[in-house]
Amino acid sequence: MTKPLTFFLVLLINMTGFAQIGQAPRQDYQLITGNSFIQSKNWYLLTLFESLPEVKSLLEKDSELAAIAGSKSMNLEASVKECKSDFLCYTGKMKFSAQEIDAIGARLEVLYSENNALGKLVKQHLIPSGTYILLKDQSEKVLLRKAWEQDARGVNHAIEVYAEGKKPNYPAIDSIEFKTTDRSYPVLVYDATDIVRQEKKGAKLFFGPSMYYALQFLEVNERHEAADYEPMVSTVNKAAVDRVKRIDWNKFKYTLILVPGAGPDTYDRALSEGGMLRCRVAALRYFEGLAPYILVSGGRVHPFKTKYSEAFEMKKFLMETLKVPENAIIMDPHARHTTTNMRNAVRLLYRYGMPVEKPCLVSTMRSQSFSISSDAFVSRCMREMNYVPYKLGKRLSDTDVEFYPVLDALHIDADEPLDP
Repeated sequence: MTKPLTFFLVLLINMTGFAQIGQAPRQDYQLITGNSFIQSKNWYLLTLFESLPEVKSLLEKDSELAAIAGSKSMNLEASVKECKSDFLCYTGKMKFSAQEIDAIGARLEVLYSENNALGKLVKQHLIPSGTYILLKDQSEKVLLRKAWEQDARGVNHAIEVYAEGKKPNYPAIDSIEFKTTDRSYPVLVYDATDIVRQEKKGAKLFFGPSMYYALQFLEVNERHEAADYEPMVSTVNKAAVDRVKRIDWNKFKYTLILVPGAGPDTYDRALSEGGMLRCRVAALRYFEGLAPYILVSGGRVHPFKTKYSEAFEMKKFLMETLKVPENAIIMDPHARHTTTNMRNAVRLLYRYGMPVEKPCLVSTMRSQSFSISSDAFVSRCMREMNYVPYKLGKRLSDTDVEFYPVLDALHIDADEPLDP
């Protein structure tokens, strides 16, 4: 029995990246949503700070952090009186400065103890959630600090893109809705700032004013893609998730068949020709009995601010035209790129309790299939996400290639607020 057990442990370590089993993410961990999916997906540590009563109390009572909270609230009060037509004056006051990020990180380290509320947060939430899994080599205290630094930079990035008009990673699809050069734009920024000032008056948590400022500008830009169809486990994916525990996985070679999205070029078309053809390839593999699920992946991406979700329209096509049953289809309506098609598939199969040691299949058209299996695609994943969320397996055909899940995929992408 020793050899199979050793092999399993090595496989688990390779997939999770954790050398100690006690430090690994847990597949039964339930993510905390907090006030919104947009907030929790982007800034999970801040959501935990706000949602866990013992942690919230500890942070609110600390004099140094309370002073920062007071300073941010004062910035809101001052900006609506002083900034006038300088919209960067408003936004600049709400971002975290490098000095503030460093000071807060240092204070969190001082407050941290293995046995206090922050220690429990790290052990019971940060590590088992896997949401900061790329920080796995850090001590628990440093993990807490670096998770804070990531969230703070993420808040700043959202403000920079959706309030200041900084170019996002993909300007053609993710940019700000407004022209910051319009004479009316400072008025909008004033109004949004004043709403946050009124709603968050007397905020006691040090990050509250800035985080809600970022959320306000995502809202006015109508950029709520990260929350589309949530909670999916009880809505669009309920039929499929309810079936997971009844499946005899030994009967299937693959956990799922991934279909990457393909957006149309015009606003009046719901599903592109590429999406239809990719669905047909996946349906062939499904009816051959290779996997119990098809996972369709793609958000509201092309063209800019389209109302159509690639995953939703592919699911409809699979059900209505190709007669795939709904309980065999999983939707990922959030991915905006081929890289995140792969990443989000790993996230969903993990969160839904599916086997992580089995291979999966990505089925698509020839050109995209060979692109996914190329060295250039690996380089793109590293450039955009700082990790590769899969390991390639065998190529079955021009349209089908195997991949194995890598749990680094659970890590939050701090500079992609529409699909972090």
